[in-house]
Amino acid sequence: MPQVFHHQRRVEFHETDIAGIVHFVSFFKYMEEAEHAMMRSLGTSVFLPTENGKISFPRVSTSCDFIDTVTFEDVLDIELRISRLGSKSIAYEHHFRHDGREVARGTMTCVCCRFVADERPRSIEIPPEVRALFAPYAETDAAAAS
Repeated sequence: MPQVFHHQRRVEFHETDIAGIVHFVSFFKYMEEAEHAMMRSLGTSVFLPTENGKISFPRVSTSCDFIDTVTFEDVLDIELRISRLGSKSIAYEHHFRHDGREVARGTMTCVCCRFVADERPRSIEIPPEVRALFAPYAETDAAAAS
């Protein structure tokens, strides 16, 4: 059974619309915030310096379904799972809850890329030491299965 990462945060006033309800765009920021918190908890970061340039994980796809409203001062529990750990990509699932009720769910797919000055980012295989950090959270480790 894969591990689940939990990240809690309080809704800030600037994240709401004129009705005091969390603006939809905030959920995408919350997904990224939970991903970064998980990486920090694993002792790594979304930017990994290497001898051959920086490695990072740009998003290639995101989606979010909104189920119920959340408002200013509400505390969100964001549950993060890795639904697929590919050879070059990571697919995340996010479940947002407030007071035990699901308020939204989202997905995000990121590709491991190397960034070198004056060059376009290039997708690369996720380094083994990074893959090992993510593996306990992965429902499917596609690269390990091949």
